[in-house]
Amino acid sequence: MKEIKIKDYKITSRIEISNLNTRVDSGVDDNDVKDELKKVRRKLGKLQDTMYAHGKYSVLVCLQGMDTSGKDSLIREVFKDFNVRGVEVESFKVPTELELKHDYLWRHYLKLPSRGKFGVHNRTHYENVLVTRVHPYYIMGENIPGVNNVEDVNEAFWDKRFNQINNFEKHLTENGTIIFKFFLNLSKEEQKYRLLRRLDLKEKNWKFSSGDLKERKLWGKYMECYEDAINRTSKEHAPWYNIPADNKPIARLIVANILYQTLKGYKDIDEPELDDKTKANLDLYKQELNNE
Repeated sequence: MKEIKIKDYKITSRIEISNLNTRVDSGVDDNDVKDELKKVRRKLGKLQDTMYAHGKYSVLVCLQGMDTSGKDSLIREVFKDFNVRGVEVESFKVPTELELKHDYLWRHYLKLPSRGKFGVHNRTHYENVLVTRVHPYYIMGENIPGVNNVEDVNEAFWDKRFNQINNFEKHLTENGTIIFKFFLNLSKEEQKYRLLRRLDLKEKNWKFSSGDLKERKLWGKYMECYEDAINRTSKEHAPWYNIPADNKPIARLIVANILYQTLKGYKDIDEPELDDKTKANLDLYKQELNNE
């Protein structure tokens, strides 16, 4: 299979979503892709064990994409070989009454991973510049001072919110959180196929909501908002990656490789060594246990 290179997916300059790939031809069948994923995720699992023992970095994995882009299955397959103590998955739905009594980043702060752990966020703080930008009247539920009607949710409002998000991520990275932001880039045609599949297969029916069709009609607006959000917030310390999502197995393999290759580049992540006193007495400790 063609080598997966981070630079092919990392967004380092201004983009137009219409020019980004939604499909990659791997040159091999899906079974070979799945076998390769198994190898990478095992290495990722071992690396996470080292990071847990090291205890200085946390990893925040942000997954964004349109409905049916494969976020849930990607989480299941990429992190399958992690020790359960080392990964925490959060899915952010419509804000609760309690969450709306706080600023929009509050609930995301609460779910940040602690040092040594991975936090995987299925939909993220970017919902606050995506869904709310497509539906600006949602902002009224936040009860923000100075925002008295939808007309107040203007470009100056969004400029401020993007600055807040950039500052939020900068603060996290300066304090030991490594951030990955993955845009699962699904074509409109592939979404149609996946929605029809949900309707055709009885065991998939529960996933379907009529609201999916309403949001699909706003596809163009969502793409505009994604494009603007990515262009404003893809920074060296917290980059976005475009993940072609029309083929799920390949999307998962790309994400796993980006995670592993990037984290292996941190040369200061090592398992801690025993202190000199403990090292000097290892044989004594073994003898004590064997003599029980």
